[in-house]
Amino acid sequence: MNQQLELWNNLNKTNTLQEVQQYIENVTEIRGFKEQEIEKEMLLLIEEVGELAKAIRKDATDMGVDNNKISHYDTIESEVADVFYVLSTICNKMNIDLFKALKDKEKENIKRVWKK
Repeated sequence: MNQQLELWNNLNKTNTLQEVQQYIENVTEIRGFKEQEIEKEMLLLIEEVGELAKAIRKDATDMGVDNNKISHYDTIESEVADVFYVLSTICNKMNIDLFKALKDKEKENIKRVWKK
């Protein structure tokens, strides 16, 4: 069986964030992008965030979009997945445990006073 498909088949709703991050690291290596420079990963992240913004604009706002390019816009869900994938790749390259980073940051955020 294809190695990527085998890894994908093992993904399920009970996976931890660390397991998903490991899946992304494995797939990134299989696809030949493990050694890609962090600067290029950042450019990809910015690109994917832009694509997410375009998908939200198309599907969740009353803002106009170029109907000649409507088929180039993907779904919000698909673009969220792309952003998460690239962000996880950056974390992997920087040896950042995404779950730990989130927990640590939320511990700080809990102490903040949020005003509207």
